[in-house]
Amino acid sequence: MKQVAPPLLDMIAALVREPSVSSGRPELDQGNRAVIDVLADWLEDTGFRVEITPLPENPGKANLVATLGTGPGGLVLAGHTDTVPWDEGQWTHDPFRLTEADHRLYGLGTSDMKAFLALAIDALRGLDAKRLREPVILLATADEETSMAGARLLAGQDTLHARHAIIGEPTGLRPVRMHKGIFMEAIRLHGHSGHSSDPSLGNSALEAMHRVIGALLAWRARLQEQHQNPLFAVPVPTLNLGHIHGGDNPNRICPDCELHIDLRPLPGMELDELRSQLRQCVTGTLAGSGIRIEFESLFDGIPAMETSATAAITRLTEQLTGHAAEAVAFGTEAPYLQALGMETIVLGPGDIAQAHQPDEYLAMERLQPTTRLLQSLVKSICT
Repeated sequence: MKQVAPPLLDMIAALVREPSVSSGRPELDQGNRAVIDVLADWLEDTGFRVEITPLPENPGKANLVATLGTGPGGLVLAGHTDTVPWDEGQWTHDPFRLTEADHRLYGLGTSDMKAFLALAIDALRGLDAKRLREPVILLATADEETSMAGARLLAGQDTLHARHAIIGEPTGLRPVRMHKGIFMEAIRLHGHSGHSSDPSLGNSALEAMHRVIGALLAWRARLQEQHQNPLFAVPVPTLNLGHIHGGDNPNRICPDCELHIDLRPLPGMELDELRSQLRQCVTGTLAGSGIRIEFESLFDGIPAMETSATAAITRLTEQLTGHAAEAVAFGTEAPYLQALGMETIVLGPGDIAQAHQPDEYLAMERLQPTTRLLQSLVKSICT
């Protein structure tokens, strides 16, 4: 049954109430259709044309594109509908029940970032399509927290076109025009086991990985010498050695060893080229060693993002917020919207410090400023 869009806090509560966890662990992963269907009802009530597109590989997950007005150009207000898993037993408040306390709204997705979608609908409530010279579009995506499958599908379809986009990720209402990229890789080395009393009886994968780690750290140092951007708090690309495991017993030569890394490049550094350099570094280091090497992409990655400091959307958001556009280390769906031709700024009411942890909250003092900001953006761009 079609639902009339309720007051703002009721909308946020309804979105928080619908579980939509994305996880690489199948037993934790959930769909987002309940969230999408609720949004669709509210948006249809406010006069939007609504299109829902299920993900081909997972019909329980879908994107939503809702459009008010017609014509070229326009403004996209974008957000993802999924959340990360919650820490069972570590929340003071029920993660799926919106709780108002201490001038904060507690609940899973309040900061990152279901509340932004409710705020966007509230800001657009009563907007007359006839007054729009350019359309306003609300985009709600699936699976941002894991695979970016929703944004990738959208970019591959090439059906959404607008001039500007705002992604409401938690930035403390400060515009962000740059962020780093990211990819994750597993390196598996296979040697030969043997009795530890005689090294000639085997070929240690653990010792080989020691050589690989040294080579990777040297490669990281070269990357950081060649690529720097002082606008970032950490002004260089980072490479983190996040997980290692090898062997099974002290008196056995280690036959297998596995390393997981996370690499975060600056804008201008290409993921495919970096992955190729990484693999060449490892294979070159172990050439002639007799060690067999396997690579696995743990996360294909998110490209780095940069919108020009002189772009109209950058200057407009700086003017409306009173803050210079910033750079952050976390990734967003911005590169996929940029691939569709949109000048994109990341700008939302939450704080990244509240995301992905127990008792996630959104400060209530951010609600009205966000609504006013979104209305001003629509007025400046679309009317």
